Amino acid sequence: MRVLGIEGTAWCASAALYDAETDSVLIESNPYEPDSGGIHPREAAEHMSEAIPEVVDAVLTAAEDRHGPDAIDAVAFSKGPGLGPCLRIVGTAARSLAGALDVPLVGVNHMVAHLEIGRHRSGFENPVCLNASGANAHLLGYHGGRYRVLGETMDAGVGNAIDKFTRHVGWDHPGGPKVEAAARRYAAGSDGPDDLLDLPYVVKGMDFSFSGISSAANDASDDGVPVEEICFSLQEHVFAMLTEVAERALSLTGAAELVLGGGVAQNDRLREMLGSMCAARGAEFHAPEPRFLRDNAGMIAVLGAKMAAAGDTLPIPESAIDPNFRPDQVPVTWRSGESVVRGRAAGAGGDETDADRRGAEATVEVLAGGGRGDGDDEVSAPDAGRRVIKRRVPKAYRHPVLDRTLRRDRTVAEARLTSEARRAGVPTPLVYDADVPNATLTLQHVGDRDLAAALEGGTGRAASVGRHLARLHAAGIVHGDPTTRNVRVASETTGEGSTPPESEAREETAADRTALIDFGLAYHSGHVEDHAMDLHVFEGSVRATAADPEPLIEAFEAGYAAVGDDDVLDRLRDVRGRGRYR
Repeated sequence: MRVLGIEGTAWCASAALYDAETDSVLIESNPYEPDSGGIHPREAAEHMSEAIPEVVDAVLTAAEDRHGPDAIDAVAFSKGPGLGPCLRIVGTAARSLAGALDVPLVGVNHMVAHLEIGRHRSGFENPVCLNASGANAHLLGYHGGRYRVLGETMDAGVGNAIDKFTRHVGWDHPGGPKVEAAARRYAAGSDGPDDLLDLPYVVKGMDFSFSGISSAANDASDDGVPVEEICFSLQEHVFAMLTEVAERALSLTGAAELVLGGGVAQNDRLREMLGSMCAARGAEFHAPEPRFLRDNAGMIAVLGAKMAAAGDTLPIPESAIDPNFRPDQVPVTWRSGESVVRGRAAGAGGDETDADRRGAEATVEVLAGGGRGDGDDEVSAPDAGRRVIKRRVPKAYRHPVLDRTLRRDRTVAEARLTSEARRAGVPTPLVYDADVPNATLTLQHVGDRDLAAALEGGTGRAASVGRHLARLHAAGIVHGDPTTRNVRVASETTGEGSTPPESEAREETAADRTALIDFGLAYHSGHVEDHAMDLHVFEGSVRATAADPEPLIEAFEAGYAAVGDDDVLDRLRDVRGRGRYR
């Protein structure tokens, strides 16, 4: 099968020929290069109207020269997400060409194409994908016939966040390569800088935010900080955030493969960080060659061929473009097999293993106990009274200054806010000792597995988590990372776990008893926005890993509503609509 692909979501007019028999790709591209600032939609569309016919004609001529007049078996185009005026030009060109050649038409999701080209080139079966492009930044993984959003930016795309700074200092688009070059010069000139600007570092579960760091970088420039120093610190913070959430996604799903996509993926420092993180975890990492990272029709043609082979084509009347086409809206018809969510996180249940205790941030050692624990819990199992030694391990991918700061601050936050939450009536472990210099905590062992391994049929457990978060928020505390990995479940046989308030104990059986752990990202806030983000993080982790998430989410929200503030649930609806698939 040979497929002609057409790409034009924003700035790059591109056409490509993919030959599935030889696995070869010919790409012709003509990028839009604005005179100043970022992308101007009207100018970009004008560029598309001139450049798309040129690149399509060049690829079509090459295809006919090589394979004759019947060279093309299907036409694939970027249906979205992207800029509407650009997408309409591409869609019109694809429909006309498919009609003239009398071949099927395939509508491709641009962001899924970034993922699939990485999976195709790497040979990985079930990777987590980090897409890092101008308007987008998110993590995807295949589960239950679709690509689930594991985490995403809650405001700007990563490229846009960097470009916001470069526009402020008067640099032309694209700003990413200029920031990378300036950061490299600063690092080389200072022989490995020990100092790092203090910039916002915002991670919420597997979601993240860039707007604050862009503004802080602009303020630093206005205050006279050398631009090369800002570029260095900006990269170190932004890419460390992306690497951290990628590791969190690997930890949540149990996956051992990571692929990188998007134009920002061409940055050597980002690739270095992700490679270092994966090597430390024993995971495999792949980033395609640069021609498949920036916007290109090669990835459209490759995915288009897979979709066409599966019969996933479009009648022309149903081929409208979609500027907000989310990747989790795409039925994945061209592949089957095991989900990215492995074993324990998929609800297999059973006892935890040593591998289960290696999270994204820390290692956990469970010390054997003897008889009754030191807390106020009702424990009767012979191995009760166990303690947990939690060590936040240094991360080689992070700048040493940033790494020390994060490990120290998160250790302090976890020790303090775990205890405060417990005093507020939320089931949490007892904190026995905090060794801040070594980023180590000694905690009570609670539960016999985490909620990620006990999701199926667990509406009662989900409701209890809603009640826990409502009580937490009433006390002015935000958990910051309430994923299904950070909720522990106590079985009826072990009885391990903090005893809930009497009213709550009547609402759940011992088998459903849950406790919140890992308050490393917790902080004090009474703001409805911060409380809604807590709910969003939990629901995102459920949607990413549960076979049937909606009943669990409904029960979770009902549990929250029974105890908490309705304004938080109202704000949650707004938070859900902030994904940047454009």
